[in-house]
Amino acid sequence: MSNDGRKKEVVGIIGAGISGLLACKYCLSKGFDPIVFESESSIGGVWTKTIENTKLQTPKPLYQFSDFPWPGSVTEMFPDQHTVLEYIESYASRFDLLTRIQFNNKVLNLSYESGRSETDAISWTGEWMSKGKWNVTVQHTPTLSIKVYQIDFVIVCVGRFSQVPNIPEFPPNKGPEAFEGKVIHSMDYSKMDSATATNFVKGKNVAVVGFQKSGLDIAMECSTVNGVEHPCTVVIRTPHWNLPDYFPWGFPMAKLYLNRFSELMVHKPGEGLLLYLMATILSPLRWGFSKFVESHIKHKLKLSKYGMVPDHSFLNELSACLVSTVPEGFYDRAEEGRLKLKKAKKFGFSKEGIVLEGQDEPIKSDLVILATGFNGIDKLKHIFESPKYQEFIAGSDDSAAVPLYRECIHPQIPQLAIIGFSESIANLYTSEIRCRWLAELLDGKFKLPSMKVMEKDIAEWDKYKKRYSKKYYRRSCIGALHIWHNDQLCKDMGWNPKRKKGLWAEWLEPYGPMDYAGPI
Repeated sequence: MSNDGRKKEVVGIIGAGISGLLACKYCLSKGFDPIVFESESSIGGVWTKTIENTKLQTPKPLYQFSDFPWPGSVTEMFPDQHTVLEYIESYASRFDLLTRIQFNNKVLNLSYESGRSETDAISWTGEWMSKGKWNVTVQHTPTLSIKVYQIDFVIVCVGRFSQVPNIPEFPPNKGPEAFEGKVIHSMDYSKMDSATATNFVKGKNVAVVGFQKSGLDIAMECSTVNGVEHPCTVVIRTPHWNLPDYFPWGFPMAKLYLNRFSELMVHKPGEGLLLYLMATILSPLRWGFSKFVESHIKHKLKLSKYGMVPDHSFLNELSACLVSTVPEGFYDRAEEGRLKLKKAKKFGFSKEGIVLEGQDEPIKSDLVILATGFNGIDKLKHIFESPKYQEFIAGSDDSAAVPLYRECIHPQIPQLAIIGFSESIANLYTSEIRCRWLAELLDGKFKLPSMKVMEKDIAEWDKYKKRYSKKYYRRSCIGALHIWHNDQLCKDMGWNPKRKKGLWAEWLEPYGPMDYAGPI
């Protein structure tokens, strides 16, 4: 591929959320003319349809574009959803990305034409454009018309948290069909504007199932609308180490978990003997850091009083990318009686409401909102027409984590990358360096190793995820090793992975987006 002028190869990007915009920007920087297919009428992904009181979960310095800082007018450390969306829209305008986006165009499926048997081994080595084409079937949602595009390289940026809700399984006659009230998923609630959502819950006995960010935010909105007259019940299946703030006992969280020294305490994929010994020797300190944070959360939120102390460690929470911040005043509302917290691993429905495991009396409800997350792997799997590629994504029994080299490339799916599916402590930050890495790959600056080497690396990362994320390993979180992950990307690109000035800063100062503003 020539570096002079625009490149002839067609790059198709699915989704105009954070990852899709970044992929578009960095493809443009390398001379490609990408096409972005967006099923909605606007950019921003999950930020376009979210709960009114939702705020940024990550401190603002960790959630910003490396070449487009937050404007000085935004002074809050955790901006609200409207401010975040304005920031994303400003980024798209600054780099003229909107002209590349085909709005209201939903990708129905992807099929690959290689000119040979699908069962033949596909090699990622060599020229990436020499193999075949992707047929991208797209529906224009206002007219329902169908068009098939031939694309040389596809970048899938559909994310985890949309479209396919995760609905718990229930025994016969114990599901929503047994309930006389209304049951919706948090996805449907998030689509409502503020006035509609208020009227929807007003005067009703509402039960919210879930204790992650959506569940917390919806419960806060319901308690604001209904007060103590109709308290909102929050059903918690798994207590979590949700944070009251990012300064445990006054110490910055970033200095505990976002620097190189903190990663010395964690066993790493592909580590040598020295790093293995360091992680083993420092394991008491790793335990101590986790207990330090846990003690702060327990003290500040009075978790013992409510029986909400998790069984797992804070490090497990961080390693699974499950850390959420508790809305201000959440437990105060529990004290006032505007919120009722109920813990149960399983629940079902009766005519009158929710029945918790081990209890006979139902929680009488008019409305149940399932804040039970999304089935992102199912959504990703079914974008492929080929059953073989579906199995590559989800495994033969739908139990595997998505096996991606550098959390971007499946070794057996050619001319395609998946960005923004694997999680981290700040998804914008991580998606940006992955998009830069991918753009350098497409531009021929480096080549991928053999399939055998890639699969070995994926297996090492899978082992790490199962060790530290435990039952949540399918989230493919690199939260506790984001610097180690970025080091690998930097080395591939020919960048110096050591981004700080001075030994002290390199090991003890937190890493963030601005450390990867460019090669050094």
